[in-house]
Amino acid sequence: MNRSSRFDAESRRRGVLFLLSLCLCVSASRLPAAEPVDTIWSARYVITEDPQHRVIENGAVAIRADRILAVGSKSEIDARFQPRQRLDRPDAILAPGLVNTHTHAAMSLFRGIADDLNLQDWLEKYIFPAEAKNVSPDFVRWGTRLGCLEMLLGGTTTFTDMYYFEDVVAEAAKEAGMRGVLGETIIRFPVADNQTPADALRFTEKYLARFANDPLIVPAVAPHALYTNSDETLQAARALANRYRVPLIIHLSETKKENDDTRAQRHMTPTQVLDTLGVLTGRTVAAHCVWVDDADMAILKQRGVGVAHCPSSNTKLASGVAPVVRMLALDIAVGLGPDGPAGSNNDFNLFEEMDLAAKLQKVTSLDPRVLPASTALEMATIRGARALGLEQEIGSLEPGKRADMIMVRLDRPNAVPLYDPISQMVYALKAEDVRDVMVNGHPVVRDAKILTLNEPQILQKAAEYRDKIRASLNSRQ
Repeated sequence: MNRSSRFDAESRRRGVLFLLSLCLCVSASRLPAAEPVDTIWSARYVITEDPQHRVIENGAVAIRADRILAVGSKSEIDARFQPRQRLDRPDAILAPGLVNTHTHAAMSLFRGIADDLNLQDWLEKYIFPAEAKNVSPDFVRWGTRLGCLEMLLGGTTTFTDMYYFEDVVAEAAKEAGMRGVLGETIIRFPVADNQTPADALRFTEKYLARFANDPLIVPAVAPHALYTNSDETLQAARALANRYRVPLIIHLSETKKENDDTRAQRHMTPTQVLDTLGVLTGRTVAAHCVWVDDADMAILKQRGVGVAHCPSSNTKLASGVAPVVRMLALDIAVGLGPDGPAGSNNDFNLFEEMDLAAKLQKVTSLDPRVLPASTALEMATIRGARALGLEQEIGSLEPGKRADMIMVRLDRPNAVPLYDPISQMVYALKAEDVRDVMVNGHPVVRDAKILTLNEPQILQKAAEYRDKIRASLNSRQ
């Protein structure tokens, strides 16, 4: 080939390359630009808990600000969105944050104070005296920080609380970056923050006004129980909750004694008494509901009451086993709660509650098919959110909902082999397997380390309070 021929061939080659690059540029210009988002989280499995109960293998979630923008396969999400930050865990399950529907977070500082007792002895001989000598705003702040630390590290992103100085609980929860439905306790005898029920109602109203429309906190009214309040106080608590359009949280039919005493005194069950008084007319979360009969459950269903099932607490105090399968058959919104963590249950572990909730119903019904893993996980997520009246905001991974999510690792001995991600979540994985947590679009745990709280300081304060509490109990008359 002569020089002229080589030159012509090279010119033709360059011309073809130019035309190809021009076509590629034109094609690329016609493709939609990737939409900017703040974060994409992806994992081996995404458990959505959406209405179709999708489990997406090699899935991802796109987040903008505090909301979920899209949920789908990793390839689909990557093609549509360009994130500022990315977290890819090919050895993890990505799931909705767990929803705790009943606890007393600040009581973490009483953990282990009195175990192996019945409820009345535990309350009257230990808890009430210890609270009278130790509970203060500072106690509540550090106890709530300790509780939030444990809950967030264990994958709980929302907790429902009932205690004193609930405004301080709310401050501590916000500091931790945690979502809370937080009820100020109203009770008939003098307690740390209020001397009378009237004082407590006034205190609660100020608290409700302060945290109205907060992005993380749903303030609530929390009359302790039927047997610890007058009818008039219970009705006033209901009226206050309805006026501010917030939940009312109450203990209900936790023990056989409570049920038997109420029947003997009033010829009705506790549920029937509360309904007659109008206390269940409005958004209500009833904790325990162990000793409810068919008529009671019909009332709970009719009134739309959310039930907080607390299996560890109910077994530890020998209170009984709630008829959860019958409640679920009525489509009552039953969530899970650890209660405690002092004597009634000594931790905030919702993985443990899922596992135990399923197994208790199986052994009491003698049927291993009842309350399967899928239902237990639903109770810890979307059904728990429904119990709180928050199912439009949290409890599942769906576009438009709050970005509350957890990554649970699958690279530990208890996590392999894996055949069913949902079964693995309930029966094999543990709170300690949680690796990353996001609440309201903000990372709060990364690589099993808390990002929002000073863990060494909290642990040191817990040790100091242990010494103070022990001394106060030893000095009681």
